[in-house]
Amino acid sequence: MRDRLTIIKVGGNVVEEESSLKSLLKDFSRIAGNKILVHGGGKTATILSEKLGIESKKVEGRRITDAETLKVVTMVYAGLVNKNIVAGLQALGNNAIGLTGADLDLIRAAKRPVGEVDYGYVGDIKTVNYQALNELLNSGAIPVVAPITHDGHGQLLNTNADTIASELAAAMSYDFEVQLIYCFEKSGVLMNENDESSRINEINPEVFGELKANGVVSGGMIPKLSDGFAALNRGVGVVVITNPSGISEGLRGTRLVLE
Repeated sequence: MRDRLTIIKVGGNVVEEESSLKSLLKDFSRIAGNKILVHGGGKTATILSEKLGIESKKVEGRRITDAETLKVVTMVYAGLVNKNIVAGLQALGNNAIGLTGADLDLIRAAKRPVGEVDYGYVGDIKTVNYQALNELLNSGAIPVVAPITHDGHGQLLNTNADTIASELAAAMSYDFEVQLIYCFEKSGVLMNENDESSRINEINPEVFGELKANGVVSGGMIPKLSDGFAALNRGVGVVVITNPSGISEGLRGTRLVLE
């Protein structure tokens, strides 16, 4: 029987606000067994970009990354946000290590070709160095992964954190029973984003299509669900969208299923 691996992707207000991040890290530290934390930090990057006079643009929740924006997201994701999380986990007795895709050749990506949209320096993942992750986990380390990848030729690339979590989960599912948790400020996918009681308990691909067409699911939730279903299709056992309290309450939230 394979060991369990829990991969949590944290984003939204949870990673941006000190109190909510501390709460999440406490819940994360209580998870038994192997675990990996993947994080975003988009709001902080947007605020810093505005202060520097750099316009932020997104298409269906995915950031368009020109050369100046790449500098900002690298500083924010790989620097400020990543090291705050690592320090927080160390304070709780977790031997965390902060990584980008460039570290240990962890995640190689290719610059996305220009199509209807020019995403700039955005990377589409090609390979995951799961052996390096295995070695870190076996040593007792807890990887904390920032959403910066590289192309193997010295170019850093911005890659959606939801996609990174999905790709890591799929790659690690060969050796582990993986559960992938997307954690943000809401209790799950909501029919009414202002009403927590409207949480949808289960979503399959057909329902996802309907929710997207009706505008219930939009913006950053689209890549989250798309990447969640991609993970399920590649062998990941469990995918749940929830908030920090949902993690400590038996993965209460919205569960993605294939049928």
